[in-house]
Amino acid sequence: MKKFLAATFLLVMVLAIGFFIFAPSIFEKQTNMIDGKPLPEITAEAQTLHDSLMIVDLHSDTLLWKRKITDSVDYGHVDLQRMQQGNVGLQIFSSVTKTPKNQNYDSNSAETDNITMLAIAQLQPIRTWNSLLERQLWHATKLDRAVAASDGAMVAISTPSHVDGLAMARTRPEKPIGVMFSAEGLQTLEGKRENLDTLYDSGMRMAGLVHFFDNELAGSMHGEEKGGLTDFGRQIVRDMEDKGMIVDIAHSSHETVADILKIARRPVVSSHGGVQAVCGVNRNLTDEEIKGVAATGGLIGLGYWDGAMCDTDPKSVAKAAKHIRDLVGIQHIALGGDFDGAVTTRFDTSGIVHITQALMEAGFTETEIRAVMGENALRVLQQGLIPLKDLPKQAVEQTSETGQ
Repeated sequence: MKKFLAATFLLVMVLAIGFFIFAPSIFEKQTNMIDGKPLPEITAEAQTLHDSLMIVDLHSDTLLWKRKITDSVDYGHVDLQRMQQGNVGLQIFSSVTKTPKNQNYDSNSAETDNITMLAIAQLQPIRTWNSLLERQLWHATKLDRAVAASDGAMVAISTPSHVDGLAMARTRPEKPIGVMFSAEGLQTLEGKRENLDTLYDSGMRMAGLVHFFDNELAGSMHGEEKGGLTDFGRQIVRDMEDKGMIVDIAHSSHETVADILKIARRPVVSSHGGVQAVCGVNRNLTDEEIKGVAATGGLIGLGYWDGAMCDTDPKSVAKAAKHIRDLVGIQHIALGGDFDGAVTTRFDTSGIVHITQALMEAGFTETEIRAVMGENALRVLQQGLIPLKDLPKQAVEQTSETGQ
């Protein structure tokens, strides 16, 4: 009997160890995928232009997964080597801390959570198992560790001077990649205003108020109520603008978007998504919302998955870019791929040259392509990361008028 119990215990231990070692990567391989559909051959002209660009992507969820950004792997969408291959100059990494069971675009309860089990399976620190704030701070730590382990290949971006320095550094042979920390939903504040200071101190410089469910700040486009900003949400938007944290309206309900645009004093972004005119899913922006974002001096980051474009063809991204350009101007378009965000795409970040080529084929000029691929994002980051108190008096007056 003792031998049987010992053997059973040993088997359970082996299975448990195997689960914790292999399950997280197996799950990711089934979640962040490449669809394998045909892509055109890249022309020499497109590659030459692409190699000269400063490329900025506003949204990736790589921090959610167990692997390190500095690890080179053959699954998922983003790692250091593939960013280098794709000539990415600055990548914003978002922190996903909670997703509902049976997640969908139409209606989700805030009562369930998939990420708790993922945190346990990944053997994250125990403090992250029951605290969304600690889960987000762990993601910040992961990003800091990746920067430290990269031997200068990645640099943290949190101030306008960092943005300026990165642009200069990218002209040198070593071409470091800037990384910045953001949030997919501020349910991590856990109802406490002072926790925004904690997140800012961790390096966070952009945040969406909501993700796939309504929270204490606002209604989600995918929530049950889909309401607007709460009083707490209004206060947090003001605090973010004061600090120099960029407000992200991705996943926000139409009512929340309207409320944010009414009070915005700084550039607002939609970090990842699409436009209703090209793909009529509920999470995409209407023409009026595009105009509202443009009025703040902000950006629409275009994604590459079918939920944003209704397919994964790079030509659809160019089509969405053309719609925004013709509606409000080229200066309001950026990239927001949502790589590693539990999405299926046509290519990973090493293949982002396909967006460059699609824009060329759609008739965009070189100047326009440079703007879309990164220069617009650099401009908004330089503006948006300045704390309000440090802006010149005239600029403060102008931003206050915009928010009225």
